[in-house]
Order: sequence, then structure tokens, then C-alpha cells
Amino acid sequence: MKILMVSWEYPPVVIGGLGRHVHHLSSALAAAGHQVVVLSRRPSGTDPSTHPSSDEMQDGVRVVAAAQDPHEFTFADDMMAWTLAMGHAMTRAGLALDLRPDVVHAHDWLVAHPAIALSEFYDVPMVSTIHATEAGRHSGWVAGSLSRQVHAVESWLVRESDSLITCSASMRDEITELFGPGLAEVSMIRNGIDVARWPFAARRPRSGPAELLFVGRLEYEKGVHDAIAALPRIRRAHPGTTLTIAGAGTQHDWLVGQARQHRMVKATRFVGRLDHDELLAALHRADAIVLPSHYEPFGLAALEAAAAGTPLVTTNIGGLGEAVIDGETGISCPPSNVTRLAEAVGAVLDDPSAAQRRARAARERLTSDFDWRTVADETAQVYLVAKRRERQPLPRLPIVEHALPDR
Repeated sequence: MKILMVSWEYPPVVIGGLGRHVHHLSSALAAAGHQVVVLSRRPSGTDPSTHPSSDEMQDGVRVVAAAQDPHEFTFADDMMAWTLAMGHAMTRAGLALDLRPDVVHAHDWLVAHPAIALSEFYDVPMVSTIHATEAGRHSGWVAGSLSRQVHAVESWLVRESDSLITCSASMRDEITELFGPGLAEVSMIRNGIDVARWPFAARRPRSGPAELLFVGRLEYEKGVHDAIAALPRIRRAHPGTTLTIAGAGTQHDWLVGQARQHRMVKATRFVGRLDHDELLAALHRADAIVLPSHYEPFGLAALEAAAAGTPLVTTNIGGLGEAVIDGETGISCPPSNVTRLAEAVGAVLDDPSAAQRRARAARERLTSDFDWRTVADETAQVYLVAKRRERQPLPRLPIVEHALPDR
């Protein structure tokens, strides 16, 4: 099968878990014998006159990276204009391909325009994986012009898709609640992990203060501020405990302010985005990974940590609540509850042997439930049954602001 994958992230452009997901899925599909072309973009800030569009093979996947249009838009200052300009560049690159795909696979709203245009041009089905939603990130509330614009484009993409994929049951329920009824069939296919890249390491007996680790984007919905707020309580029972925060995002400066407010500046280290070897070393060194998300469609960082043998402390929200079995493969607690979060971390630090048993159970579960070959096979089945629907103008859905259930 000839697959045209459309994603605004693909190595070396990796912002979060989406880029890693598309990379591993594409590589697994190629290894299974499919012809995969990924349409993505050059890194932001590159000059198109010196860094034109590229076309090269990576891990058996043909990667076409569109050059940035010569404009002055930035993602931070004018996100919608930047996204439209990116979409124009990707569409032109897609139209110039010497390939007629059997299916177009879109990943999230930022590539809605090129994905829809190319599926119409090539007259093939469009499958969309919805990794997250604007409303979900805000507990169902869509306030402000930018959020309403993003929500509207998401609605358009979802309702134009011939098949839909989500990575968790909670995400499937979310898009049905937000954009239904009348959607195409929604398949739930979990994210995968290449366990060989994340070798298990048993925790060594602690000879000094405990080290906690957070990995992810520095955004409000990730709940990093709750981990910072819990740190003073944790340190009262476990003096000297530190928190390492690995990642980048729009809330970096605010989170530094939160550390200052809680008088935890010296106990909190912001180390930025880590490469694979650095992240693996951090996971092997940490006594626990703390992922206190308020909203989490899946939680790839939890899989990677579990594979590496790092004890898990997570919230029980969304995909994390499905991936982490409380008391068996990790310790979980309700979101936005600093007291319960501190207690969960304390339970790990108080009993390292029990934490190690849970970590081994988490690793064992990964080898059977979250293999990328399984993910690729299930995704290919979605492609096979996807039928291109008649393209008719769809009425715009009213934007309803309300809290989503169980959020």
C-alpha cells in the first residue's frame, strides 16, 4: 500500500510526542512492506533560499520536508497565519510528488488544510489521527478567538475524515462528544514503544537524596506546577529530594516563578529538551518519574519510563488512567490534587522494593500491549477498510462551551 503521511512534526522537527509517534509508525509500516512517504516541514527559522525543500530516505521511509515560506509569521505570535503558511508550503510539495497514494493519513489539526486538499486532489480516503483537542486541553471550554479558530479547524478535519483513529478510549469519547454525531468510524489504536531503545535498569539502593523526574512539554495541562507545589511536602518526609524538569514549552518562565514562589528554586532543575541518550540516563537515574497531567490523551513518556524501569507516579486522567494500573504498574492519583500527589510520591520513596516490583510489571505489560508492529498492523487495517466518502459541504457546528464529562 502507498501511504502519504502528513505531519507538522517529524525528525529532526520534534516538538512533543506526536513527532515520535509518526516516526515510529511510519518506520514500522515501511518495515511491514508498505511504501510510506511522510510530508512534513523544515525546521522553523530556516531560510528557504539556502535550505529548500528536501526529499530523502530515513529508516525505509521517504521524507519530504517542505521549505518554509519567506514570511515573518511566528508560531508564538501569529499561530494561525504561521499554520496556514506552513500548510500552503506542504500542499505545494505534496502536489509535486511523483506518487499517487492509496490513502492520506493526517495527524492533528495543524495539517488539516494540506491533508484535505491532497486527499481531494488524489481522490483517495483520508484517515486522521486525533492526538488531542483544543477543548480537551481546557476541560471542554473554548474561550478566546484563537481557541475558537483551532476548535473550528479540528471540527472540519474530523468531520471531513473518512476514518478516525485515537490513541485511547477517553480520546475516542472526547471527539465523539465534541464533534459528533455522524462521524466516520473511530478506531482506538494505542501508541507503541520500541522497548529495545529503552533498556530496563533496576534501581540501585539510594545513597543520597531522592531524585524525581518530569518529562514533557512545559504547558499548563501537563500539571508540572503541581509537582513543584508537592515538592516541599515530599521533602519534609524525604529531605533533599530534587525535581528535574526535562522539556520545553510556553510555560517555562511561569514554572520557574512557581519554583521561586514555593521556595524550591535550588531543589528544581530545568534542563530543557533532552536527546535520547540523555533522557535514558535521566530515567535510569531517577527514583520516580512524576507525570501529574490535567489532560493526557495517551502519555508516551509513561511508556518510555516504564520500559526503562523508572517507577511511575501519574494522574489517573485520560490515557494515563488507561495505561497505568494503580498499585500494579505504578501509583496514580486524581489530577490537580497536590496532597494526593505528594502521598503517591512518598509511597514510592518509602518502599523502593514495592516500587521496583511495579516497575517490572509495567515493563512486562509493554512487551505485549504496546508493540509498534502491532500498532502498524492495526493502522494498516484501518487504511484497508477506509472508503472515500462523497465530499459535500458540511454545516458548521456551533461552538459549545461546556466542561467535558469526567474532566
